[in-house]
Amino acid sequence: MGMLNHLPYIAFFYFLFIFLVPTAIIFGIVVFISNRNKNNMDTNQIRPKTTAKDFFLNFGAFTLLYVLVGNLIGLLFTIINKAYPKITSGYDYYVSSSISWPVATLVVLSPIFILLMYSLEREYRVSPEMQDTVVHRGLTYVTLFIAGCIIAGDLVTGVYYFIDGQELTTGFLLKVLVLFVVFSCLFIYYISDLRKKLTRESRITWRIIAGIIVIGSIIWGFAVLGSPRTQRLVKYDEQKVSDLQNINSQIINFYSNKGFIPKSMEEIASNDSYYISRTVDPETQKPYEYNKNTDITYSLCAEFNRASEDKNNNAPYRYGLYGDWTHPAGHYCFSRNVDPDNIRKQTLMEY
Repeated sequence: MGMLNHLPYIAFFYFLFIFLVPTAIIFGIVVFISNRNKNNMDTNQIRPKTTAKDFFLNFGAFTLLYVLVGNLIGLLFTIINKAYPKITSGYDYYVSSSISWPVATLVVLSPIFILLMYSLEREYRVSPEMQDTVVHRGLTYVTLFIAGCIIAGDLVTGVYYFIDGQELTTGFLLKVLVLFVVFSCLFIYYISDLRKKLTRESRITWRIIAGIIVIGSIIWGFAVLGSPRTQRLVKYDEQKVSDLQNINSQIINFYSNKGFIPKSMEEIASNDSYYISRTVDPETQKPYEYNKNTDITYSLCAEFNRASEDKNNNAPYRYGLYGDWTHPAGHYCFSRNVDPDNIRKQTLMEY
């Protein structure tokens, strides 16, 4: 489906960081050794010596850069997936809609990154030759290499989708735009840095642009996915569905072993042969409801804070254990039944 859809996209970045980055680092080491040999031959070409301070400032800054960019893209992709969901008619992989981790990472690490970059800028104003250290230039070239690869891959994917006649959805085009804008900014910034075209004023301008992108992304995320309180309510509902799915699974196991469904949930919980992770609503601390309707039908009930997503767009609900687990807000009961013929076949297969 292309690198901008969940698994191919993740596989692409695994390939990038497991193969391309080490390759680039090895290449940088080879270039460094080559340059050192040249420096031994011509003392006029000797570059400034890398200090421990310079190494850790650069290494820390670039490490934080990669972490921040990765979480920024993750945040934007999550927002796009929510705002422009992909409609599927079959099984689709579940991707969490939570933005808690990327937002927390951006909020905490962004000031640290800015502080490190400010420290480097101040050092370069005092000693401009420190921009030519092997660590700084090497990490800059690695960053340019990564950004260039992603920009090229991004454009190739977009053109491929167009030529192949695949649907260019709004969500897909926004993901292409996100990758292009973010990594183009990185590429332009570090090319300017290598060419020593960055002034104090231009660095401030770049910080403002980066701040607008990060803050704007966080605000957009809360606007689309809701406030932290809304996220907490959604988490409660997801946990309730998970608990009911576990209970439902144990009811099926009970019928498979006993030949009848239990009269109450306590009948299952009291038997060590079955494991129910939770029988109590974690939010209200009230027991989940189980009602036996007939010999093979029953219902499981809970209180939900919000209506679940449309069943076409929400994989964990649509493809939960034994049926559809979408629900409205408020008190709702899921009607379930056991299939004696299917269970009998499974039992015979086990023997």
